[in-house]
Amino acid sequence: MNIMTTMIIYTTLIMGTLITLISSHWLLMWAGLELSMLSIIPILMNKTNPRSTEAATKYFLTQATASMLLLLSIIMTMVYSGQWSIIYSNNQILTLTLTLSLIMKLGLAPFHFWVIEVTQGTPLLQGMILLTWQKIAPLSILIQISPTINLPLILTSALLSTLLGGWGGLNQTQLRKIIAYSSIAHMGWIMAVISLSPSISLFNLIIYITLTISLFTMLYMNNNLSTLSLSHVWSTAPPIIIIILMNLLSLGGLPPLTGFSPKWAIIQELVKNNIIMIPTLMTIMALLNLYFYMRLTYSTTLTLFPSTNNTKTKWHFHHNKMTTIVSPLSTLSTMTLPLTPLLITLN
Repeated sequence: MNIMTTMIIYTTLIMGTLITLISSHWLLMWAGLELSMLSIIPILMNKTNPRSTEAATKYFLTQATASMLLLLSIIMTMVYSGQWSIIYSNNQILTLTLTLSLIMKLGLAPFHFWVIEVTQGTPLLQGMILLTWQKIAPLSILIQISPTINLPLILTSALLSTLLGGWGGLNQTQLRKIIAYSSIAHMGWIMAVISLSPSISLFNLIIYITLTISLFTMLYMNNNLSTLSLSHVWSTAPPIIIIILMNLLSLGGLPPLTGFSPKWAIIQELVKNNIIMIPTLMTIMALLNLYFYMRLTYSTTLTLFPSTNNTKTKWHFHHNKMTTIVSPLSTLSTMTLPLTPLLITLN
């Protein structure tokens, strides 16, 4: 794509999300979601190959189905209430259809299968946009309708997402698939508390986006796509791999890293509302994510390939333009746990 086409596509992508964020009119929200969906498809197909075409097709079909359900619920809401603005309806069918469409757009269980395939079929930077920016608009709608969300439905989807997000990543060697499963689990944590405390869900989203952008940027700098490539980089540039692995462990929620803070706040909020079993099960399932991150850390840092090449012992840190972005992101991704009590106090 030439520069003008790229600028138009990315501007449309940003404007679509912003329209959804600032609108209180259902039709404008739907239009913003459609703009985001249609503009990211050429971004996913930036490097034309059968895998990226397949990924973009799967993304389009899933999102189009979710958009159809969303538009159906919007029209039903207009017929039921006589207005296009957001109202808190007591109609369970409307709320169920609307929630299911947004769950499908976010890639939560049981509609999570497209997330793994689409992320694996796209390059790293496009995958980063898919797993970060594209989550904002649907979550903003869910936050606005949070008082009417069916709590058992949301908690069930959150529980399934944390289970499948941890279980699915156990036997993966491709880093994009591992991050995709981690994204499903994180969305489950966000959804678990969205109807009880939207501010904690927003805090979790911010932490998740920070961690994911930092991790994808480091992987892009070193062109790491699999666990084997991480082991190779460890031999020549341990500082880079240490940062990547700390981001992974933070993404898994290992204390005292930053990723533990939103889980801490969510568990406290659920327990405060006398929901005990759900956070207990989610915490147990989060150990699955932490397990394969710890296994990846062990296999990368504590094992070396047999070699007679003495240059492997030399450390190299290649500085480029993206290092300036990565440094503050890595700091935020690992060292902001002390700020958590402030958020809990404000809530």
